[in-house]
Amino acid sequence: MKIAVLEQDRSQAELICQVLTAAGHSCQAYDSARECLAQLRKENADMLVMDWNVPDMEGAEVLRRAKEKLASAAPTMFLVGGNAEDDIIDGVTAGADDYLVKPLRRGELVARVSALLRRAYPSQNSAEQLQFGPFTFETRPGRLLKDGSIIDVTQKEFSLALLFFRNIGRPLSRAYIHESVWVRDTDVPSRTMDTHVSRVRNKLSLRPENGFRLVPVYSYGYRLEKLGA
Repeated sequence: MKIAVLEQDRSQAELICQVLTAAGHSCQAYDSARECLAQLRKENADMLVMDWNVPDMEGAEVLRRAKEKLASAAPTMFLVGGNAEDDIIDGVTAGADDYLVKPLRRGELVARVSALLRRAYPSQNSAEQLQFGPFTFETRPGRLLKDGSIIDVTQKEFSLALLFFRNIGRPLSRAYIHESVWVRDTDVPSRTMDTHVSRVRNKLSLRPENGFRLVPVYSYGYRLEKLGA
């Protein structure tokens, strides 16, 4: 889905877009409300993620104008600081669909955005299929196939495998993997992740002779490589 991101902090905007792009979405960042609204007038978006406090316009006004330009089903989410209860009340009252408190957790961001998009566009999300070579990921109900044959994986293994395939060639840190797959489970032993990675490697036969290689990145995390690409 196409997501517009309004965030004055460029590093924060880059992080949000990196996370949402890795989750399979198209993301465009803006650092001013006027620029964002002007672009929404020319080219629509499926969702808006916005910082509630941008310098050039009040959050409620940004939201009101954005809703005039977005499709009626397009969900909106706003971002606030940790001690901003009044902003949360204002945002919800103004009609936003959800909010997140900074600092953002990558897994929670993806989960909340995905939930809003599923509710907003049920027909487009009812049976999403993602194809990576011989592998087919059916995101609902979480089924994984190789050359048309079902691979028996758990939900965590499915999420982990999909994360790797969506980021082929990119090293993923252990922290990023943890937040993306285990989300709110804070007490996950290191060996649990290693065990799941090993199971994904074995169940999907991610070996050089099959064109893929799932390797550890020393003192960092893991990377899925497509050989001969």
